[in-house]
Amino acid sequence: MDEPVALDVTDGVATVTIDRPESLNALNSAALDALLDAFDEAEEREARVLVLTGAGDTAFAAGADIAEMADFSTPEAHAYASLGHDVTRAIETFPAPAIAAINGYALGGGLELALACDLRVASERAVLGQTETDLGIVPGWGGTQRLPRLVGDETARRLVYFGDRVDAQDAHELGLVGDVVANDELDGHVAELASDLAARPRFALAAAKEAITQSHETDLAAGLDFERRTWASLFGTHDQREGMAAFLEERDPAFE
Repeated sequence: MDEPVALDVTDGVATVTIDRPESLNALNSAALDALLDAFDEAEEREARVLVLTGAGDTAFAAGADIAEMADFSTPEAHAYASLGHDVTRAIETFPAPAIAAINGYALGGGLELALACDLRVASERAVLGQTETDLGIVPGWGGTQRLPRLVGDETARRLVYFGDRVDAQDAHELGLVGDVVANDELDGHVAELASDLAARPRFALAAAKEAITQSHETDLAAGLDFERRTWASLFGTHDQREGMAAFLEERDPAFE
């Protein structure tokens, strides 16, 4: 059986590809387990950027695998939801920026994976939606929590309640994606973003990611305290010394 997920690590950029194009990269349990393994390996190989995408030219991930979950009992559904939460949390806590390269349909669980990424870049052919209510269920992998934080409460409610699908340009206007590019430019644009990020100070980006994530999980006072401690902890690192020395010496820094 072909592996449902492929991993490539080149020049510090880990590209994780959901590789089930025959099913529009639907996310079954095997694919979710494989994603967790890929993220672990990418971290072990000290990837400086994580790129998540889907195989083929039709879908990023069309959602959870309905054929697998249609007859779930409540305990089975709970286990499946927990596995999806493990995957989205692994993306959110990966110690480097994560970019979703949305090359087609990103629906249901597929959109929830993209929501867990730091940056989202969409092909002009992409279609996004939290479509679970069409199936008589609700988002189960973080969509009800991350979507309102990204696009606002009422917009999120409309997207979830009506199960609307939006094209890439509308998604950009809603703040659901940061960039929209021509389909044949998606890989190059994402590669350029990833390369730029990979050249930046690794520990500072990891710290920035963790601090921004904390802002969604705690009150302002606790978040500010976390930021202050994180900021101070970077002093004495190679990148802090090098970055400030390069600034004072009017030269480009050489980060680790």
